[in-house]
Amino acid sequence: DEKERFDPTQFQDCIIQGLTETGTDLEAVAKFLDASGAKLDYRRYAETLFDILVAGGMLAPGGTLADDMTRTNVCVFAAQEDLETMQAFAQVFNKLIRRYKYLEKGFEDEVKKLLLFLKGFSESERNKLAMLTGILLANGTLNASILNSLYNENLVKEGVSAAFAVKLFKSWINEKDINAVAVSLRKVNMDNRLMELFPANKQSVEHFSKYFTEAGLKELSEYVRNQQTIGARKELQKELQEQMSRGDPFKDIILYVKEEMKKNNISEQTVVAIIWSSVMSTVEWNKKEELVAEQAIKHLKQYSPLLAAFTTQGQSELTLLLKIQEYCYDNIHFMKAFQKIVVLFYKAEVLSEEPILKWYKDAHLAKGKSVFLEQMKKFVEWLKNAEEGNQQFGSQVE
Repeated sequence: DEKERFDPTQFQDCIIQGLTETGTDLEAVAKFLDASGAKLDYRRYAETLFDILVAGGMLAPGGTLADDMTRTNVCVFAAQEDLETMQAFAQVFNKLIRRYKYLEKGFEDEVKKLLLFLKGFSESERNKLAMLTGILLANGTLNASILNSLYNENLVKEGVSAAFAVKLFKSWINEKDINAVAVSLRKVNMDNRLMELFPANKQSVEHFSKYFTEAGLKELSEYVRNQQTIGARKELQKELQEQMSRGDPFKDIILYVKEEMKKNNISEQTVVAIIWSSVMSTVEWNKKEELVAEQAIKHLKQYSPLLAAFTTQGQSELTLLLKIQEYCYDNIHFMKAFQKIVVLFYKAEVLSEEPILKWYKDAHLAKGKSVFLEQMKKFVEWLKNAEEGNQQFGSQVE
């Protein structure tokens, strides 16, 4: 009696018979599934139900159809291999899961299992499943965590995972766009794991980029490249802060940063912003406005050689000015210190005349601009008129 209760054969026969009667009209299929849920035990036989809808019958371990089972041609694997057909099938799954909410978890488990069975399917079956999965990821029926199954060692080694991912991402991006894909991946911490679709010896941005660009997925290649750069920037910032807190000599820090810039293709503008925020985060700042300016000048004077090494371009100087403006605006005690910091950096040859004038004229941020422009007015006037050089500057500006 127990065995009878858990025997999916009868359930399978009912579903297959119903599908045979409805034929390939997917509207009719959706209606049949909707009505059957009231009579049949979908909760218990979810796996069987989804096996039939995808493969036409119950799947044996490994992904082959059980020999002695009847099968139906009203299923994903027997359908035409094109996007439109798969979109229509996605609707069937959507309607079914919207109607019977409890099937959500079972469906997710089913897709994870199907991905592990990929080697048991034909290439055409894999393509259809990939397209369908991409569409269901795009419309939120599936969660991106199912992609974990693609990192299975055997699938990766034989190139099955990467080939499947191409079809999957194509249909996903076709439904949405790369930004929506990125958001879904980030939610499940998959944004930095896409390179694991390849064996360890091929896990490089270059290899990933070439493979997916040639397959027509340039936007995915660029996304992964950006992710790598973001990762490299975070690493750089972390290492920099450690070097500063250890008090490493500036020449060593500069050498390290320049190597990282070259290795990870990071621009000087990016680096100067990272150095600025690292320098500012190594200090416990005084809460009193009148004391904080003095403390900041002392601290920044010490670090100006480090900043000067990475302001060799006007654009980098402008980036630094904008970072200083942002910082002074976001940290209220620093509002009055802005001009003092800029003058210090001008004297220390971190900043030069042209970028300061450009910042003043039209390149500043809106944040606190009236306060900062007012502070800088005299200094800017002096810069415009200064001809005799720094002698005169010292006495006039301070």
